[in-house]
Amino acid sequence: MHRKILLALAVLVALIFTMNLNAQAQQPAPAAGAVTTPTAIAEDNPYGDVLTFNGFVKRTGVMAYPLIVLSMIAFFMIVLFTFTVRQGAVVSDAFMNSADALIRKQDYLGLLAVCNRRNECIARITAKTLDFATRNPTASFEEVKEVTEAEGNRQSSLLLARIAYLGDVGAIAPMLGLLGTTLGMITTFHEISGKGVGGSNQLGLAQGVSEALLCTASGLVIGIPSLMFYAIFRGKVNRLISEMEAATTHLMALLAVQYKRAARAVAGQ
Repeated sequence: MHRKILLALAVLVALIFTMNLNAQAQQPAPAAGAVTTPTAIAEDNPYGDVLTFNGFVKRTGVMAYPLIVLSMIAFFMIVLFTFTVRQGAVVSDAFMNSADALIRKQDYLGLLAVCNRRNECIARITAKTLDFATRNPTASFEEVKEVTEAEGNRQSSLLLARIAYLGDVGAIAPMLGLLGTTLGMITTFHEISGKGVGGSNQLGLAQGVSEALLCTASGLVIGIPSLMFYAIFRGKVNRLISEMEAATTHLMALLAVQYKRAARAVAGQ
């Protein structure tokens, strides 16, 4: 798990570094002997052909920073869930084969040791069940089953809660973009009310509206992919939860057989 988190962080840092290099490489170089004054640049290209990182921050204003942070969080979670929300992290055939064989042998301590070495949801459920059963040898099978169901519900909730953060990012990002647009429009109309509309002020109004709408576009660019990937991961998690429930039912059926066999042996004595 820690290696996957570090890998996701490394990919995120590499992407940000690549974006900065591309932005610097795309900046137009001044011609030889040309005088590049701010006024000349504004007249030749008032809006700018290439939107660099610094240009984005200047145009978007104070809302640029939370939007950038949200984009980094969304990308990190997408990469992380791609590596962690998978079959082997919930139920694996290797564990199920080992658990099946050890339960049939009634080697519960050996199975508990296997569960402690595995980092799977089904292993945690089995470990919780066996820990309760070994500590309470007089407990009935129904009581053991209740412990298993409670731990299974907890593991399912943890899986769904993890990916829910990505859905929260997808809902918050457009709201932040809309807030930035509103603040930008308020500032623009406040300046117009003091200077009036006419001549160069009309160009200033167009630039102000463009900069304000950039916040909304940024929020949507972050929110739409986040919600799309959230829907994908949610469907995958629901499928994994169903497989986890099926695996838990199989193990509990094997334990039920062992409990009945032990009860018959006690009754025969």
